[in-house]
Amino acid sequence: MEPNVPSEDGQKGPPKNNPSIVHFFIIGIVVTFVINMAVTNMRTDRKVQIEYGQFIQLVEDGAVKQVRIETEQIALTLTEGANQDRVAQILQSNPETSHSLGSLVYYTGRLDDPGLTQRLIDKGVAFYKPIIQSNPILDFISSWVFPLLIFYVVYYFITRNFSKHLGGGIGGMMNVGKSKAKYYDMKKNTGVSFNDVAGQDEAKESLTELVDFLHSPERYREIGAKQPKGALLVGPPGTGKTLLAKAVAGEAKVPFFSLSGSEFVEMFVGVGASRVRDLFAEAAKHAPCIIFIDEIDAIGKSRDNHLGGNDEREQTLNQLLAEMDGFDSSKGVLILAATNRPEILDKALLRPGRFDRRIVVETPDLPGREAILAVHAKKVILGPDVKLREISLATSGATGADLANMVNEAALRAVRLGRTEVLQEDLMEAVEVVIAGKEKKDRILNPQEKRMVAFHETGHALASALQSDRRSPDVSPVQKITIVPRTMGALGYTMNMPEEERYLMTRSELLARITTLLAGRAAEEIEFGEVSTGAANDIERATKLARSMVTQYGMSDKFGMMALESVQNPYLDGRSISLVSEATGADVDKEVARILDECHQKALTLLRQNQEKLAEIAAFLIERETISGIQFMEILRGRKTA
Repeated sequence: MEPNVPSEDGQKGPPKNNPSIVHFFIIGIVVTFVINMAVTNMRTDRKVQIEYGQFIQLVEDGAVKQVRIETEQIALTLTEGANQDRVAQILQSNPETSHSLGSLVYYTGRLDDPGLTQRLIDKGVAFYKPIIQSNPILDFISSWVFPLLIFYVVYYFITRNFSKHLGGGIGGMMNVGKSKAKYYDMKKNTGVSFNDVAGQDEAKESLTELVDFLHSPERYREIGAKQPKGALLVGPPGTGKTLLAKAVAGEAKVPFFSLSGSEFVEMFVGVGASRVRDLFAEAAKHAPCIIFIDEIDAIGKSRDNHLGGNDEREQTLNQLLAEMDGFDSSKGVLILAATNRPEILDKALLRPGRFDRRIVVETPDLPGREAILAVHAKKVILGPDVKLREISLATSGATGADLANMVNEAALRAVRLGRTEVLQEDLMEAVEVVIAGKEKKDRILNPQEKRMVAFHETGHALASALQSDRRSPDVSPVQKITIVPRTMGALGYTMNMPEEERYLMTRSELLARITTLLAGRAAEEIEFGEVSTGAANDIERATKLARSMVTQYGMSDKFGMMALESVQNPYLDGRSISLVSEATGADVDKEVARILDECHQKALTLLRQNQEKLAEIAAFLIERETISGIQFMEILRGRKTA
């Protein structure tokens, strides 16, 4: 039985010998034969053959109403008023005619009787000979082909319904246990290589050795080294885990099987385990090769004895563990897997001998982001003013997928504006689109709201500038201030531009950041003596920072270096779990509130001391709606700006 192996472009192709078609013809022929036999028996049960002499006697007695003369036989129909006793006496040699005489069809063999026609005319019997004789071809079509066609249509719709759940095309029920992995022949289609992956130098270095194993395994066998059976790629979404796996196959130029962990698990217990067996059997045929299982946490979740466990998932995991133990790594079968939830994986899956290596694929740093932008920028036409380093500084925390999206958004904007090349302003606008959304030109703020938003954003920018401790007073920590509403809900925002990438932050720097976040609310209080709902996101971010200082960073005088919370799913939402009692949790809330209040008071003090500059910058912002960091610093330093 040939496997359902996808074609070279990664799409599944039709199987060479589909067993479902063979099964269909066998079952269809048997069913059609049974139906034909049943119909024939039914017809035979209602037809009674009589002797030719009995037929003549029935005609002479006037018991025959109609006669149909065919090629080999004569069929007759009795009159309704025929003498039943006389008919029974004539047909007494036929025991099956002893009841229900009127419901039977009688026939006799046709003999060479020249006087039959005149006899029938004399007795007033209607007789005829069919003009159209039966056609053997039409009989075959109606008896065999047409029933098979109907059976095939019913079979198709039933199997298509099942295949939606079991995954197997028309033969879904037959191929339910087959592997659904996409197959890429990297010998013919090189796909991607390490040159297409930027910003992950450490991960590429770890994977380069695996490629060398596949290229020249004899070098390692000579010294007694064994090829690692598997490598686990761990990192946030969008950092390039799948791209790295394809790059490994592209560099090694070996077949590449790719599928998601969820494709193993179905509603029927045992299906996933069967697919695992089939996958490893196919990999052994194509060795050396690479198996890549994306989102392996779908089947690799830690096993437990809790009620409501998933038997199908656990059986699939058990089969995967057994297959990884059973196959010979010297044949060149390498297993790569990716997940962003390594903390929930089963310990048996992570032990040496299965996934021997854990390769962390994190969000890129500043040089990494610049390298990623350079890779994607090769695909578009850039203008002479483009500075990728400035874009890299403005996109701290962005993943490779985010950066690719920004470059594409910049190219789309350039086309909309009728340009043939991407300029720096297009890239900066793309960064803002990804961060805050597109400008909402149809949302017009009333003068009071516009003034309040302007003072709010100026408060952020002014507090940031006043707290920055920089060597050059002309260097602005602010890239842009705008009060143009955006589609993601922001009525305005202040974009900061760091000079360098930072990996550590001191306590004073965190407090300064909280003060900057709360300075928008402080500016509203100073200017209007009232507060608005515009500070909701600022308060949320400030509270999160203050709580992290108390519970995770050990920056609280009250609790010291005590860990009060732990982070769950660090590569996803980074949700924190409390490790303390309710009483201690209440004290934590009080300490967080104290930090926020101190930073708020500091923001009020800073802005009151520079209230004239606050009003001047806000008035300029109301007039222009958007100002650059250079214009902001010129007003702050008392210089005229255009």
